[in-house]
Amino acid sequence: MQVVRTPNERFEALPDFPFEPHYVEIDDGEGGRLRVHYVDEGPLNGQTVLLLHGEPSWCFLYRRIIPQLVDGGCRVIAPDLVGFGKSDKPTEKSDYTYNRHVSWMQAAIIDHLDISDATFFGQDWGGLIGLRLVAENPSRFARVVVSNTGLPTGDHPLTEAFMAWQHYSKTSPDFEIGRLINAATVRELLADEIAAYDAPFPDDSYKAGARIFPSLVPTAPDDPTVSANRAAWEIFDRWEKPFLCCFSDRDPVTRGGDRIFFSRVPGTAGQTHETIENAHHFVQEDSPNDVARIILEAIAQDSR
Repeated sequence: MQVVRTPNERFEALPDFPFEPHYVEIDDGEGGRLRVHYVDEGPLNGQTVLLLHGEPSWCFLYRRIIPQLVDGGCRVIAPDLVGFGKSDKPTEKSDYTYNRHVSWMQAAIIDHLDISDATFFGQDWGGLIGLRLVAENPSRFARVVVSNTGLPTGDHPLTEAFMAWQHYSKTSPDFEIGRLINAATVRELLADEIAAYDAPFPDDSYKAGARIFPSLVPTAPDDPTVSANRAAWEIFDRWEKPFLCCFSDRDPVTRGGDRIFFSRVPGTAGQTHETIENAHHFVQEDSPNDVARIILEAIAQDSR
C-alpha cells in the first residue's frame, strides 16, 4: 500500500483550530503502517465525546463545537479518518473499503485510547463508520447522537441527490474539496475556511479516499459490507440506551433519514429529537452551537 502524508506546513495558521495534534500508528491491513491523527481536548476524567467527520471533510469541521463541549466538562476526541485531514492517505482507491475504515478507527480510537462510557456523535460517513463502532463495542458507549447519516443495507433506494453525488465523484475531472463543502452549507464559508478544507490535499494523488467514499456506500443488498451493517442493526434493534437524532432541514441527501432510527431503535423513545433549521448537509458549519448544545443536553439528561 502506497501512502502519502500531507506536509505539516499545509496546516499552518488554520482559522479557529488551535488544537494540539495527536498521532497513533496502526496496521494498514496489508502488513504496513498508517499514522492516524486525532484531537484530544478537555479533562481526561470528563465525559468522553467521540466526534466523527464524514466525506470529504476532516476534524476541522468540529472546530467550533470542540471548545463548547470542553467548556461543558467533556473530554473530546475527534480523529481524522484515514485518507483525510492530517491522517495518512493511501494513494489507490482500491486501498479503501468500508470495513477497513471501521477497522482503522477501531484500532486508532477504541483500542488505542480505550474509551468507555462515551457519547458518540457522527454525521455523514462519520455515522456510517461510527454506528458500526458502537454496535461492535456497545459496552463502551453510553449514548448516541446522529445527524444527516444512516446505516444502509441496500434494501431501500438512496436519494436522487446522493446518486448524483456518487456519479459526480466518479466522473468529474474537478474535485475541489473546499468548494464541495461550501456547496453543502447554507452559510457561505470564508476564504480561509475553504482553504483549510483544501489543505489536506496538495494535489489529486492525495484524494483517492475522498474520490472513492461515495462509491463505498452500500446501495444493493449484495454489497459485501451489507452483512456487517445488518449485524449492526441487530444491535440497534435492541438498543435501549439513549439514541438521539438531530437531522437538518435542508439536506437533500439525508432528509427524512431519521425515520428509520425512530422506527427501529428502542433508545429513540422519550428523547428530545430536533430538526435543525436552516442547515444543509454540513450541520456542523451551519449550526455548531445547536450541535454542541444537543450533545451537552443529551449527556445532562441521561445523568439526572
